[in-house]
Amino acid sequence: MNIPYLTADDLDNLNLSTLEVVAGIEHVIKQAAAGKVWSAPKAVVTPPDQRYMMAALAAMDEPNMLAVKTVVLNPANPNHGLPQINGLVTMLDSVTGLPKAILDGCWITGVRTAGLSATAAKYMANPASSSIGFVGTGLQARTHLQAFAAMFPLTHMKMFGRGQANKDLLAAQAKGLGLQLEDCATGQEVVENVDLLVTTVTHTGGAEPFLDAGGMKAGAFAAVVDLAAPWHRDSFAKLDRVIIDDVEQEAALPNKLCAPDIITGDLSQLVVGDVAGRISSEDTTAFIFRGHALGDLALSVLALQKYRCCTT
Repeated sequence: MNIPYLTADDLDNLNLSTLEVVAGIEHVIKQAAAGKVWSAPKAVVTPPDQRYMMAALAAMDEPNMLAVKTVVLNPANPNHGLPQINGLVTMLDSVTGLPKAILDGCWITGVRTAGLSATAAKYMANPASSSIGFVGTGLQARTHLQAFAAMFPLTHMKMFGRGQANKDLLAAQAKGLGLQLEDCATGQEVVENVDLLVTTVTHTGGAEPFLDAGGMKAGAFAAVVDLAAPWHRDSFAKLDRVIIDDVEQEAALPNKLCAPDIITGDLSQLVVGDVAGRISSEDTTAFIFRGHALGDLALSVLALQKYRCCTT
């Protein structure tokens, strides 16, 4: 049996658009609400040396696909010339269990995560947002910039990050999009001066929080991609709405993203219309998330289907 392995380059060459990714995520979420797609809460292992190991599982029967994503984040990897995060998505037939494909997990994670943020932003952000800011400037920042630039009339970008190579890549991308760029001295300066905010500070197992959500502009939206690690979590109570990715997953895990009583709902409730993401233009909102197995499934199925169309 010839099982295809789709590298990051293979997946990048599919040229999936943000609208395709968001539509795929929304479709899978609606199918899950109808009882036709299933997922399990993340399984996480955190050894004392700051490694973060994660597995996520989701399945559907139309088409017959099961996606299992496994990822290891190791802050020591750059010392050996390796990316901090590496992983794979293994796809099986959800009926027979036979293997269907293996996909680069870092690409899926980067694009899927930006797709989840974009899906939330569709409902929670002001559509006239013109400025975007990043605290953390790595791969996730670049995939989010690509996704948000496709959805909003962006003209300005602010950023705060520590790695010069990543900052240079993000700056080049912003200039290619025609954005005016400012490199800020602090993360809080970014928080207080943009319409759209994305925080992607790499998990380091113990860094002190340094961001205050109370400083966000009225009407701004934040995509909190980093388990809220750089945030003073009690400051989220100052926002008008806080959405997480999955209330069931959140309930099953001990380290809460934020206080349960300030959570308005989750992404599924947002997409099916059970909760509102924004009521007025002045609402200040945040999407705080760990990563949703439904997003991994949606993007993996979309990518594999497009790959098959391109190679047949």
